[in-house]
Amino acid sequence: MLRFRSLGSGSTGNAALVETTSGGRTSRLLVDCGFGLKQLDLRLAQAGLAASDIDAVFVTHEHGDHIGCAHSLSRRNRIPVWMSEGTWLATGGRDFEGLLNLARDDAEFTVGDICVQPFTVPHDAREPLQLRCTDGNRTLGVLTDLGHATAHVLARLGGVHSLLLEFNHDSELLANSSYPPFLKHRVGGNYGHLSNTAAAEIARALLHDGLRHVVAAHLSEQNNRPEIVRRLMAEALGGNESEMLTATAAGGSPWLDV
Repeated sequence: MLRFRSLGSGSTGNAALVETTSGGRTSRLLVDCGFGLKQLDLRLAQAGLAASDIDAVFVTHEHGDHIGCAHSLSRRNRIPVWMSEGTWLATGGRDFEGLLNLARDDAEFTVGDICVQPFTVPHDAREPLQLRCTDGNRTLGVLTDLGHATAHVLARLGGVHSLLLEFNHDSELLANSSYPPFLKHRVGGNYGHLSNTAAAEIARALLHDGLRHVVAAHLSEQNNRPEIVRRLMAEALGGNESEMLTATAAGGSPWLDV
């Protein structure tokens, strides 16, 4: 059984757990750890886990709200870390004491019984990756921190059964915000973050009969509203707004079976 939950999603920090149990063995992957160690430990405890239960960490890119305490966590608990070479170099090429593994576009690897398939995305980082995870039966897509969906992105996420998807900002709220012009351009540009409309179009493109969950992630506290996101999700996916799921900065999401 493959399942996932967000531990928190937003500009203040991002982390998600992917877990599968097969034949009495449980495998767990932490996708990003954009918090301090103390805060991450607290959020893991709220999920009924400890850092010692994590088999590997996958860092999508070098921005602080994603890489967070990856280095300290890895060294403290001797946890292997996967990231692209560009991400590693962008953070100064730090010494992971033999626990660093370099990931790249379309080069799959395994964490226990989880097969991880990274793919590149357009974002203003050195070599950002997002991922597809499968236990051989069910498949989860993780897609945050990108300015637009390329054909490559959509192809890699085709047929997923659940999706953690960025709905970062409402374009009108961003345009009328107090952000300086350069920041508005960065966030709303092709290498920034997904607008609600762009995210809804992705959800619609990936919709199929086997798609079980779409969880909206990385909502901007300043330039978005959960009710706007839920309305657009309901329109894209079909269903009631009350059924649409959003991951919060404070609590993330509950465990969800893929």
